[in-house]
Amino acid sequence: APRVLNVNVGVLGHIDSGKTALARALSTTGSTAAFDRAPQSRARGITLDLGFSCLRTALPPQLGPGPGELQFTLVDCPGHASLIRTIIGGAQIIDLMMLVIDVTKGMQTQSAECLVIGQIACQKMVVVLNKIDLLPEGKRQSAIEKMTKKMQKTLENTKFCGCPIVAVAAKPGGPEAPESENPLGVSELIEVLKSQAYLPSRDPSGHFLMAVDHCFSIKGQGTVMTGTILSGSVSLGDNVEIPALKVTKKVKSMQMFHTPVTYAMQGDRVGICVTQFDPKLLERGLICTPESLHTIHAAIISLKKIQYFRGALQTKAKFHITVGHETVMGRVMFFSPAPADFNEEIQENVFDFEKDYLYQEEYLSKDSNSSEDNKKNGQAEVPIPRQQWALLEFEKPVTCPKLCLVIGSKLDTDIHANTCRLAFHGVLLQGMEDKNYTETFLPKLKVYKLKHKEGQVERVMDDYSVIGRSLFKKETNIQIFVGLKVKLSTGEDGVIDGGFGQSGKFKIRIPDGLKPDTKMLLTVATKKKSKAGKGDTTPEDESSKNDSAQPVTISLLFKRYVFDTQKKMIQS
Repeated sequence: APRVLNVNVGVLGHIDSGKTALARALSTTGSTAAFDRAPQSRARGITLDLGFSCLRTALPPQLGPGPGELQFTLVDCPGHASLIRTIIGGAQIIDLMMLVIDVTKGMQTQSAECLVIGQIACQKMVVVLNKIDLLPEGKRQSAIEKMTKKMQKTLENTKFCGCPIVAVAAKPGGPEAPESENPLGVSELIEVLKSQAYLPSRDPSGHFLMAVDHCFSIKGQGTVMTGTILSGSVSLGDNVEIPALKVTKKVKSMQMFHTPVTYAMQGDRVGICVTQFDPKLLERGLICTPESLHTIHAAIISLKKIQYFRGALQTKAKFHITVGHETVMGRVMFFSPAPADFNEEIQENVFDFEKDYLYQEEYLSKDSNSSEDNKKNGQAEVPIPRQQWALLEFEKPVTCPKLCLVIGSKLDTDIHANTCRLAFHGVLLQGMEDKNYTETFLPKLKVYKLKHKEGQVERVMDDYSVIGRSLFKKETNIQIFVGLKVKLSTGEDGVIDGGFGQSGKFKIRIPDGLKPDTKMLLTVATKKKSKAGKGDTTPEDESSKNDSAQPVTISLLFKRYVFDTQKKMIQS
């Protein structure tokens, strides 16, 4: 057979921008999942799940010599806001994206979210301005040009700057119009798609992993799972695992768009028939080489904030986390390199457990709260590290491949609010498979908090020691602080020697002795106090008392590792 090159094209856009009609106008062979097959989808008139169909055309010259066909697998992603989970699932298998825009409305909330997903998950894009039949013929051309300019401006600061923009009417006259109405601009769009097609890098090696989006049984044959191969390859007779059901099945037969095949590899869209199981148990999910996926309770990811997300990303906040094909609730803790390493080269796809990391109350970015506060107070800008990480703790375990894409979103935001709900994206660097990961795994993660306590010198004992107060509460066990270094505001270094009395006061040893100035300062302050205590102050004394120097403060700085069970205090 002549070779068939498969390119997966995602059809994304706001609800009702005409994505399904466009996929239908473009495609020649519908797959089992295509064109709103689901009964509830037809009744509601919106796409509820990823629909797949294909379009075959001659291989364009840039993709190599010789006869062959170029197959575009069109992945019709739902545009309904609550279905964003499905889109994120679909975007991971897309080589080229078509962003469908209703020409009469322009960019809408979900078109923006689709653009964000595209930037994360896709290399190339074509913008399709649909429904041009709704524009009055006399003004049509100028309206299209105006919207084209607007879209070019929107895409200026994205990686799709300068991408092709094509105007079409996929279904002139709308859904009720007779089928005889011919679509406008679709053949031009096919030419543009051909010009944008590239040889996606495909690799048959590695573990087999497939994203299943449909599952049904055929009497007397078995159960068929259709989906797209994310990595590796599969042959007739192979064993595949369905991790969600914890079963392994043998591949009995395979088809690609109604053609029987014996082998399929990364990027192919395929139906795999295995021995019977209840298809309801696996509507969508992953199947793989036995034992190759891990089920994890928590993970370390490297991440970037999505620029359109309004608001800070706070540590301890909950997000909807999409990993592989699953979306679960998870809690985050952000951390960065130690301040000295903020400008270190970015480490791709690895996490170094030997290094120390700094705990952050929020993800650091130009618009995070700490940056805003500093601007208000006229302080220097908060330095932003080149790379940041998060610890994700899932509310229920997820099954996913290693190094997979992770997207965090706030899907509980009001659907109709005009705001981007995608908050961050990243790569899963390390999963924690042990249920008791807080005891077995987290202590290896060296994330520390800097602690800073301040107190005051109460009085001088002798040239080499002072008594301090206000650094500890009355009930604090001062013993655990003995031996820690402190600094006086006058410059001397001291060491905490032990408690003094019962009220949380303590003794500080000054190994190099107090400076004469400090001693005078403290003696004056102490005398004033005792004088004031005797009640014989005169008005002149009052004035000199107000001139008396600032109290001498004591600073205690140490760091404590967040996951250290012994809560040790460490000073460099």
